[in-house]
Amino acid sequence: MADDYEDVSVFTLSDERERTLLETQTECVLMWTTDSGAPTGVVMNFVFDEGRFWLTATRRRKRIASIESRPRVAVAISSRGTDIGISQSLTYLGSATINDDDETAAWFYPALAARVRPDSETQQAAFVGHLDSPGRVVIEIAPDHRMGFDSEAMFAGSEAGATRTHV
Repeated sequence: MADDYEDVSVFTLSDERERTLLETQTECVLMWTTDSGAPTGVVMNFVFDEGRFWLTATRRRKRIASIESRPRVAVAISSRGTDIGISQSLTYLGSATINDDDETAAWFYPALAARVRPDSETQQAAFVGHLDSPGRVVIEIAPDHRMGFDSEAMFAGSEAGATRTHV
């Protein structure tokens, strides 16, 4: 049992819990930098496939030009809002590529629709139709650094954990 929590890096998320979080959560925060160097971010839906994050936006969004100019980005994911446990989180750093080809859109749009509208094929088809617009691009992020945190591991065996229901 830890006697202080100054260094929480030892309470990382296990590989199994990382997989569960990536399979369960549908939202992440995508972060990038502006022309002036300011960090910024936005909540977005995502697909994690073959070790990469996939997101979408219209080319008109300022984030697309920013990412094309400075492709280093971060993605943060939390377990909040899911039923898999409290205060699990992952942050990945990586390089982004903007894809605007039909082949990427053809597999990605249905994959994203299935994640965000899992209970209705009709809603999935409608969502794919919504996404399939001339100015839409797909953001592909290849992560190269991972930081995970698991509060359940941190509080295991702790008096603080025994009485906590929310972190």
